[in-house]
Amino acid sequence: MPLYETVLMARSDINQQQVEAIAEGIKTYLEGEEGSIKKQEYWGLRSLAYRIKKSRKAHYMLLGLDAKPEAIREIERQLSLNEDVMRVLTLRVDEIDETPSPVLSRKGEDRGERGGFRGPKPSGRFESGRGRRGGDDREEYRAREERGNVVEDVTE
Repeated sequence: MPLYETVLMARSDINQQQVEAIAEGIKTYLEGEEGSIKKQEYWGLRSLAYRIKKSRKAHYMLLGLDAKPEAIREIERQLSLNEDVMRVLTLRVDEIDETPSPVLSRKGEDRGERGGFRGPKPSGRFESGRGRRGGDDREEYRAREERGNVVEDVTE
């Protein structure tokens, strides 16, 4: 049987268990049609690039399916009728990769680096002047020094 990958986006106001229940419904239908789900990944609640049906976020789920084309058409029809599902994309693939998708592997890396080193601090004119000691480091004083007009601080 041909292999397919389906990504579905569900509304943000439902919870993860309800999204997984949608996948369970697909699984029970495929078992009756001699198909199966080879891979199932919940990608989480993610921000959308633009609003869809007044929503800014959606639950994403990836399914690796082994099914007949007729069964895939019926699954897409059922998902389009489901009010909780906003979008569905199904692609035919040569093989289903068992390793975690790049979305999940990148998600794990981001969590590990939180609070750690995030790279060098940017320098330049957009740098904040808060917390500095000594006023001669400001941009206006540097400009005066370059022209030769050194400003001396007279304090008694």
